[in-house]
Amino acid sequence: MPQIVLYQPEIPPNTGNIARTCAATDTPLHLIEPLGFELSDRYLKRAGLDYWPYVQLTTHPDWSVFWQQQQQQGGRLIAFTTKGELNYLDCDFQATDWLLFGRETSGLPEDVLASCDHRVRIPTPQAGVRSLNLSVSVAIGLFEARRQVYFATNPA
Repeated sequence: MPQIVLYQPEIPPNTGNIARTCAATDTPLHLIEPLGFELSDRYLKRAGLDYWPYVQLTTHPDWSVFWQQQQQQGGRLIAFTTKGELNYLDCDFQATDWLLFGRETSGLPEDVLASCDHRVRIPTPQAGVRSLNLSVSVAIGLFEARRQVYFATNPA
């Protein structure tokens, strides 16, 4: 199944909620440093509850180290961004995809976006709302990818 990648996350409860989602779905979680918090942060731990032992967590000291590992392991890098040209519902997800999400305050930088195979967006019809909460976006993207991969490998 796809893996979740958070690029320099800043808000501990968001990352904790995402970790809990990853634990529940047996999805690997990658955190690219620097982080806006310590992994021992009580808000991070509180949001993840007692599910941390079930999280397949990997931290990477920076983008280049992550990029090298991702390239060696293979699979496509799918950026979720408000600048995405493709609606996430129109993306054909694959089991080997890496779903990449940016900082809560600034998203993904252009050089990181340029490294991605696809840029997808989750539409928000209300013009005054630029994006959804990070943990909500991860859940939406992950569950759509899992739905597609499951039905591709288990046709009715």
